[in-house]
Amino acid sequence: MINRKKIYNPNSTENVNDRKIFGGNPTGIFELNNIKYQWAYNLWEVMLNNTWFPKEVDMTRDVNDYKNLTDNEKQAYDKALSQLIFMDSLQTNNLIDNVNPYVTSPEINLILVRQSFEEALHSQSYAVMVDSISQNSEEIYDLWRRDMMLKHKNDAIAAVYDQLSENPTETNFVKACFANQILEGIYFYSGFAYIYTLARSGKMLGSAQMIRFIQRDEVTHLVLFQNLINSLKRERPELFTKELEDDVYDMFKKAVQLEVDWGKYITQGQILGLTDDIVEQYIQFLADERLKNVGMKPLYNVANPIKWVDDFSKFNDQKTNFFEGTVANYSKGSISFDDF
Repeated sequence: MINRKKIYNPNSTENVNDRKIFGGNPTGIFELNNIKYQWAYNLWEVMLNNTWFPKEVDMTRDVNDYKNLTDNEKQAYDKALSQLIFMDSLQTNNLIDNVNPYVTSPEINLILVRQSFEEALHSQSYAVMVDSISQNSEEIYDLWRRDMMLKHKNDAIAAVYDQLSENPTETNFVKACFANQILEGIYFYSGFAYIYTLARSGKMLGSAQMIRFIQRDEVTHLVLFQNLINSLKRERPELFTKELEDDVYDMFKKAVQLEVDWGKYITQGQILGLTDDIVEQYIQFLADERLKNVGMKPLYNVANPIKWVDDFSKFNDQKTNFFEGTVANYSKGSISFDDF
């Protein structure tokens, strides 16, 4: 079992070199002039530089675009948006209530709190999107209650987090890190890809711009947990047993199947540019990339079938907004998976 850290611990004599990701004995003071996990502080600065606000995004055109979507496109948009709403809502609470209490490194506490803020900001983003396109916002917010496919996916995602909440062991903490990697690096991407597909056809450009901001945040969240896993491998190698590896591969396989089923369900084979085969291969490709980034062998060995999605999500390596040709790269923050 692992214990929650003390908020205030004046009797601690822990120095910076004694810090641990969990199981340490911190004072509770954020002494950020002494850093053990430099990648965490670097990421903190990137996250600060990426600060943005949902009301900066112009959603004016989306109001008419939404009215002119086909019935299939509208249903897919509503379902994708409802799923994104759930995941950011879950993650806002999960990070603060379920993960951060066990983390005993102040620099990692820092970025977890920042991530939770960003997840809450994404919830506001979805509210802006819903208000822009729907006269009855409850229809989208309550969709998870009525759509059993959506509820099935939500239940499966939440169940993994419940393992740590109900049984806070060292192994379950590591599994929770992998679950966060899967959430940030796989579960969001069917919805993202669908909205980018609409934008590629000149539809719902404001929504796609909002998703670009959100996805840029999600990349930092993914990097956070990949670095957390890789740091734990060095710090606590005995936890990374063959049994744990088998469990992680099983988590990935189930996540891929869940996301593939969801992606096919929302598109129904009716969305130009997103066939069932493309959806499946794209999710498999993402899973392989996530596994490789934590030193594990890929499962599927497939190529990215929709590389154009990368162009729609770029910020820092392009000079203009791909929608309007106006400057959008005002953030100083930039990140790649190799940076940390």
